[in-house]
Amino acid sequence: MHLEKLENINVAAFDTMPTPRELHKRLPISEPARVTVSSARKALNAILDRRDPRLFVVVGPCSIHDPVAGLDYARRLKALADEVRDTLFIVMRVYFEKPRTTVGWKGYINDPDMDDSFRVDVGMEKARDFLLQVNNLGLPTGTEALDPTSPQYLGDLVAWNAIGARTTESQTHREMSSGLSTPVGFKNATSGDLSVAVNAILSASRPHSFLGVDTEGRVAIVRTTGNPYGHVVLRGGDGKPNYDTVSIALAEKALQKAKLPANLVVDCSHANSFKKPEMQPLVLADVTSQIRAGNQSIVGVMIESNLEAGSQPIPADLRQLHYGCSVTDACVDWETTEKMLRDATDALKDALPRRLG
Repeated sequence: MHLEKLENINVAAFDTMPTPRELHKRLPISEPARVTVSSARKALNAILDRRDPRLFVVVGPCSIHDPVAGLDYARRLKALADEVRDTLFIVMRVYFEKPRTTVGWKGYINDPDMDDSFRVDVGMEKARDFLLQVNNLGLPTGTEALDPTSPQYLGDLVAWNAIGARTTESQTHREMSSGLSTPVGFKNATSGDLSVAVNAILSASRPHSFLGVDTEGRVAIVRTTGNPYGHVVLRGGDGKPNYDTVSIALAEKALQKAKLPANLVVDCSHANSFKKPEMQPLVLADVTSQIRAGNQSIVGVMIESNLEAGSQPIPADLRQLHYGCSVTDACVDWETTEKMLRDATDALKDALPRRLG
């Protein structure tokens, strides 16, 4: 008697991944990296608790696709971070996973060779190696937590996590966030709806139990204690920005109503700049003006920046890729990044300490 197959009908294969513990053994965290991550998390927590008046800045490429160019960028950013450290706390944006509305390159972990070979095992190892090298420079990293399995492989090397606009409403990502070891920024929905981010912060602050994997790669019931450092990231939505004073005031009221700390991060990219990188400096200038005028709620900003301005399509011949130019969202170039952060430092160096009263 022929039995009809009922499971995995649309699955072509199951390829084995190394366990998180195996990957940690191959690429163990170094002492300099451990110090970088630990001190960065404490600094971010202090900023969110209003014990540190600095503005934190998550800045870097929209996505990492070339680790050589990525480390070139990291070295430059580390020097700039040291220069502005009394006013700005710099975290390098290191995004390996890209959510897609339909289809497209899903990032360095999913397809590190950018040829649809999808060597996730290779991508995960390369991603951990890259994070390790950046942290060894003394530069902390921030990323988007997209795949619920990835934090077991990479979480010890990350200082700040974002939950993207497409996943903030996801129960899976709220549960995962409740167990993350970092502060977590929840973006408002792509529609501009802020309530999903507020609800996500409330949900992630509570304990949860859900299916996940442990360090041995076994399916496990993950039981969390809740994350007290969730905060809102305003990224605009539905083609409109939401960093203006009215939008900021409405966000403050929404957080107050939910009995949450008034901690806001402004994403200078995405809908806030109409996806035009040349407008990111204008967004940052507006934010710094609001802080100088007495705003108390804006604690951080995000900037999409790379060595070269703009973006490029992924060519069939990868040798034709332009060095240091994004293959996802368009970015400002390095010279613009330096000017943005130095201008913000000059504008805020006297205003930010006044927040501590």
